[in-house]
Amino acid sequence: MRESDVVSLHCPLFPETRGIINSDALNLMKKTAFLINTARGPLVNEHDLADALNRGAIAGAALDVLSEEPPRPDNPLLSAKNCLITPHISWATKEARARLVDIAADNLRAFIAGKPVNEV
Repeated sequence: MRESDVVSLHCPLFPETRGIINSDALNLMKKTAFLINTARGPLVNEHDLADALNRGAIAGAALDVLSEEPPRPDNPLLSAKNCLITPHISWATKEARARLVDIAADNLRAFIAGKPVNEV
């Protein structure tokens, strides 16, 4: 945390990872560092991050996930300085969407052939 220019979260949400990015972690970061979260919203304590951004403790944040989606109007990150929030679409690359369509088509062909896969 002390040496990174960018901290990017790619971990699951477990009780022990909830709030892993909090004021203690953010205070370790360089003032020129950026936080990226494309994993799970509750990994980040949103009030602590908004505070860190607003007082210039870190340079910025890019978030594709929040603790509540869609966010409430009073979410402090919506008005935080240097905070970019995307609508939970970072997974939606052209390649990922093509793979999703291919899987759906394969499932449909298998079902029509009487050999369904991925049954729930």
